[in-house]
Amino acid sequence: MNSPLFSLTDRVAVISGAAQGMGRATALALAQHGADCVLVDRNRSGVESTGSEIEALGRRTLVTTTDVSDPDAIGELFRQVDQRFGRVDFLGNIAGDGHLAKPEDLTIADLQRVLRNLVIGRFAMCQEAGRRMLGQGRGSIMNIGSLASSTALGRGHIAYSMAMGAVIQMTRELSTEWAYRGVRVNCVTPAQVVNPSLEARMADDPTLEGRFLRGIPAGRLGQPRDIMGLAVFLASDASEWITGAIIPMDGGNMAMNAGGTPGHEQRPVQAFLHEDPLKKAENV
Repeated sequence: MNSPLFSLTDRVAVISGAAQGMGRATALALAQHGADCVLVDRNRSGVESTGSEIEALGRRTLVTTTDVSDPDAIGELFRQVDQRFGRVDFLGNIAGDGHLAKPEDLTIADLQRVLRNLVIGRFAMCQEAGRRMLGQGRGSIMNIGSLASSTALGRGHIAYSMAMGAVIQMTRELSTEWAYRGVRVNCVTPAQVVNPSLEARMADDPTLEGRFLRGIPAGRLGQPRDIMGLAVFLASDASEWITGAIIPMDGGNMAMNAGGTPGHEQRPVQAFLHEDPLKKAENV
């Protein structure tokens, strides 16, 4: 039985990027703890699949392909939420596209598109959800940022990093403005979490995964499931005095000095050879 501290029964969660990855994992975790879910993703078949899984748990859903870079479309989304549920208790602000380009090659048009996707769209989602939460006197917003919010990645990430830096400050400002009115706003900053885009990049560059792992003391890349407990915690009353927090979800990446050596690199080769292959498969 779920602890009442983490119960989300009768609460309504809006989750963008719900077709796959961290968005899907967030939606499933919240539904497992009692929440009804508004599922947003351009991938219609994927988001409908997530919706079917949640309905099988006995929860209500609203499935939509809203473009979360378009403030007008976001306004219409929340009008649908009003009609279907009449409230919003949690926002998982997850979806948004980046763009890789060297700084000297990045076009202003591509930079504007990234900022629209990751900053303007995310602010519009926060604003629409926040208005409703302020009217209720309570609510929780979980923005997804990145380690690129706080440290530079290189490798053509300048547009993405600029946008994610803005997401961090947006989180702090909204928390400061809204906390006394009952609305909490926090930001989770993942390291590399496996998704189709990252898998394609690692397939193109066989050295990439190893370079990532050298910065992750936990010795594995993130998996979408890693967001599940954190999302439930932030959506529930268990975190009612946590707001304005920037929460790394990174296997220890931010804690390690740039010149540090993670413990898994210091282990003898034989230690890896004798690992349980099934356990190892889950961790890569």
